[in-house]
Amino acid sequence: MLNQLQIIGNLGADPELRYTPTGAAVCNFPVATTERWKDSNGDQQERTEWHSVVAWRGLADVCAKYLHKGKQVYISGRLQTRSWTDQDGAKRYKTEVIADTMKMLGSAGSRQDSAAPSAPMPEEPSFNPDDDIPF
Repeated sequence: MLNQLQIIGNLGADPELRYTPTGAAVCNFPVATTERWKDSNGDQQERTEWHSVVAWRGLADVCAKYLHKGKQVYISGRLQTRSWTDQDGAKRYKTEVIADTMKMLGSAGSRQDSAAPSAPMPEEPSFNPDDDIPF
Protein backbone atom coordinates (compact mmCIF):
# COMPACT_ATOMS: atom_id res chain seq x y z
CA MET A 1 0.00 0.00 0.00
CA LEU A 2 1.07 3.56 -0.60
CA ASN A 3 0.07 6.70 1.27
CA GLN A 4 2.19 9.44 -0.30
CA LEU A 5 1.20 13.03 -1.02
CA GLN A 6 3.04 15.90 -2.70
CA ILE A 7 1.71 19.45 -2.80
CA ILE A 8 3.00 22.83 -3.88
CA GLY A 9 1.08 25.75 -2.45
CA ASN A 10 1.14 28.85 -0.31
CA LEU A 11 0.85 29.14 3.47
CA GLY A 12 -2.47 30.59 4.55
CA ALA A 13 -1.18 31.63 7.99
CA ASP A 14 2.04 31.76 9.96
CA PRO A 15 3.05 28.37 11.39
CA GLU A 16 2.14 27.57 15.00
CA LEU A 17 4.86 25.79 16.99
CA ARG A 18 4.09 23.95 20.21
CA TYR A 19 5.57 21.10 22.21
CA THR A 20 4.10 17.82 23.44
CA PRO A 21 4.35 16.97 27.15
CA THR A 22 7.41 14.84 26.30
CA GLY A 23 9.10 17.81 24.61
CA ALA A 24 8.60 16.89 20.94
CA ALA A 25 8.15 19.93 18.68
CA VAL A 26 5.02 19.99 16.49
CA CYS A 27 4.23 22.70 13.95
CA ASN A 28 0.86 23.22 12.26
CA PHE A 29 0.11 25.41 9.24
CA PRO A 30 -2.43 25.58 6.40
CA VAL A 31 -1.33 25.33 2.76
CA ALA A 32 -3.58 26.32 -0.15
CA THR A 33 -3.32 24.67 -3.56
CA THR A 34 -5.23 26.18 -6.48
CA GLU A 35 -6.42 24.47 -9.65
CA ARG A 36 -7.23 26.66 -12.67
CA TRP A 37 -8.98 25.67 -15.90
CA LYS A 38 -11.24 27.01 -18.63
CA ASP A 39 -14.82 25.77 -18.71
CA SER A 40 -16.76 24.82 -21.86
CA ASN A 41 -17.60 28.52 -22.41
CA GLY A 42 -13.93 29.50 -22.28
CA ASP A 43 -14.32 31.23 -18.91
CA GLN A 44 -11.48 30.91 -16.41
CA GLN A 45 -12.43 28.80 -13.38
CA GLU A 46 -10.55 28.31 -10.13
CA ARG A 47 -10.83 26.02 -7.12
CA THR A 48 -8.67 26.24 -4.00
CA GLU A 49 -8.12 23.33 -1.61
CA TRP A 50 -6.86 23.91 1.92
CA HIS A 51 -4.52 21.34 3.48
CA SER A 52 -3.73 21.15 7.19
CA VAL A 53 -0.02 20.34 7.47
CA VAL A 54 1.66 18.92 10.57
CA ALA A 55 5.44 18.74 10.94
CA TRP A 56 7.22 17.04 13.84
CA ARG A 57 10.53 17.41 15.71
CA GLY A 58 13.38 18.94 13.66
CA LEU A 59 11.18 19.62 10.66
CA ALA A 60 8.73 21.43 12.98
CA ASP A 61 11.51 23.72 14.21
CA VAL A 62 12.65 24.49 10.65
CA CYS A 63 9.08 25.25 9.50
CA ALA A 64 8.45 27.55 12.45
CA LYS A 65 11.71 29.40 11.86
CA TYR A 66 11.62 29.89 8.08
CA LEU A 67 7.99 29.79 6.93
CA HIS A 68 5.45 32.61 7.02
CA LYS A 69 2.03 33.42 5.64
CA GLY A 70 2.08 33.62 1.83
CA LYS A 71 5.33 31.62 1.44
CA GLN A 72 5.29 29.06 -1.37
CA VAL A 73 6.33 25.55 -0.27
CA TYR A 74 6.67 22.01 -1.52
CA ILE A 75 5.47 19.43 1.01
CA SER A 76 5.86 15.68 0.75
CA GLY A 77 4.22 13.42 3.29
CA ARG A 78 1.24 11.22 3.99
CA LEU A 79 -2.43 11.69 4.82
CA GLN A 80 -3.68 10.88 8.29
CA THR A 81 -7.23 11.25 9.63
CA ARG A 82 -7.78 11.58 13.34
CA SER A 83 -11.05 11.64 15.25
CA TRP A 84 -12.27 12.95 18.59
CA THR A 85 -15.47 13.70 20.44
CA ASP A 86 -16.18 17.42 20.86
CA GLN A 87 -17.67 19.13 23.94
CA ASP A 88 -21.21 18.52 22.62
CA GLY A 89 -20.56 14.79 22.24
CA ALA A 90 -20.37 14.89 18.43
CA LYS A 91 -17.76 12.78 16.64
CA ARG A 92 -15.34 15.02 14.70
CA TYR A 93 -12.75 14.15 12.06
CA LYS A 94 -9.77 15.98 10.61
CA THR A 95 -7.53 14.86 7.76
CA GLU A 96 -3.99 16.22 7.90
CA VAL A 97 -0.82 16.06 5.83
CA ILE A 98 1.95 14.63 8.01
CA ALA A 99 5.01 16.25 6.43
CA ASP A 100 8.16 14.22 5.81
CA THR A 101 9.87 16.80 3.58
CA MET A 102 9.54 20.56 3.17
CA LYS A 103 11.23 22.67 0.50
CA MET A 104 10.84 26.45 0.42
CA LEU A 105 10.09 27.82 -3.03
CA GLY A 106 10.12 31.33 -4.44
CA SER A 107 12.59 34.03 -3.49
CA ALA A 108 13.81 34.51 0.07
CA GLY A 109 12.87 38.18 -0.21
CA SER A 110 9.21 37.47 -0.95
CA ARG A 111 8.12 38.53 2.53
CA GLN A 112 6.87 42.12 2.46
CA ASP A 113 8.94 43.19 5.45
CA SER A 114 12.20 41.66 4.20
CA ALA A 115 14.91 42.96 1.84
CA ALA A 116 14.05 44.21 -1.64
CA PRO A 117 13.33 41.39 -4.10
CA SER A 118 16.14 42.57 -6.36
CA ALA A 119 18.75 41.93 -3.66
CA PRO A 120 20.63 38.63 -4.07
CA MET A 121 19.39 36.05 -1.59
CA PRO A 122 21.05 32.85 -0.36
CA GLU A 123 19.48 29.52 -1.26
CA GLU A 124 16.93 28.49 1.38
CA PRO A 125 17.38 25.18 3.18
CA SER A 126 15.24 22.08 2.80
CA PHE A 127 14.81 19.50 5.51
CA ASN A 128 14.45 15.70 5.38
CA PRO A 129 14.30 14.00 8.78
CA ASP A 130 16.26 10.74 8.93
CA ASP A 131 14.21 9.10 11.63
CA ASP A 132 10.66 7.80 11.71
CA ILE A 133 8.20 9.93 13.61
CA PRO A 134 5.94 7.94 15.97
CA PHE A 135 2.41 9.20 16.58
